[in-house]
Amino acid sequence: MKLETKRVAIYLAFAFGIAWACGLVIYLTGGLVDSPQLVPGTGITLAVVLLAVGYMWSPAVAHVLTRLITREGWQETRLRLQLRRGWPYWIIAWFAPAAMTVLGAILFFAIFPRYYDPSLTMIRDLLEQTGQPVSVNPWAIVIVQTATGVLAAPLVNSLFTFGEEFGWRAYLQPKLMGLGRRKALLLTGVIWGVWHWPVTAMGHNYGLAYPGFPWLGMLAMVWFTSVIGAFLGWVTLRSGSVWPAVIGHAAINGISGLGMLFVQGTPNPLIGPPPVGLIGSGAWALTAAWILLKLKPSASSTDDPATKQETTSSSWPHSEDSSG
Repeated sequence: MKLETKRVAIYLAFAFGIAWACGLVIYLTGGLVDSPQLVPGTGITLAVVLLAVGYMWSPAVAHVLTRLITREGWQETRLRLQLRRGWPYWIIAWFAPAAMTVLGAILFFAIFPRYYDPSLTMIRDLLEQTGQPVSVNPWAIVIVQTATGVLAAPLVNSLFTFGEEFGWRAYLQPKLMGLGRRKALLLTGVIWGVWHWPVTAMGHNYGLAYPGFPWLGMLAMVWFTSVIGAFLGWVTLRSGSVWPAVIGHAAINGISGLGMLFVQGTPNPLIGPPPVGLIGSGAWALTAAWILLKLKPSASSTDDPATKQETTSSSWPHSEDSSG
């Protein structure tokens, strides 16, 4: 597949333009911390709505607009489920994030044991603040949170993560395959991280108080999206469908805070224990390295079942057919 430079440029202009415009509005109206509530008493702020609807869905909107403007048609949208061949990657995408998050947290606490709290004081304090019975076993809270993150979050969060994955993995990544599989996966991850920069600079994921704020947080975000982007790109390639990436991304979001339940003190969020930290992402980094080493450098339709069932539309702008 050849690199379609013009379509990539148009797509990125929309994806970044819409998202960063939303980021600017958030910044001018109080940022993530002091954003006005739209409905008093609900906690639903302007920032929450703009992030969930405008920012996170901008890649999907960019995907659709680029196809319409360039008259590309609707081939290779990667919306087919492809369950016959792709079902193992659905399972991997669903459950691997929990395993990677736990392994990353274990690695962090092994290196920095002073931050590990076996008494789960944070949970006990939260129970007291909310008026819950002090007799509640905090480990029961951990079990419930973990079960919810593993079983329910991949479905619930998919409503939001589809907006990103339908753009990054279903549109941009295939367009970059002319550079080779490894470069396509890595470059998509890097671009995805840079796309996060406005909200990262306003405290998303890392807060506002870490050393080197906000620049080190912005670089850490690129690292994180690169290593998990390799995984999400790989399950998309191997399954021929965007849905495992949607599920995997949703699972990551749902379980990423697990390690914080065991924290005492104030660890550097750039380090861990959540997977957005450099050490917290250790298991993801090893997984990404394995994926990139396993992939052959050159692109081929044999790695992507979607190309076997859908007609390729790769020239500019040769397809007038928008029926798909």
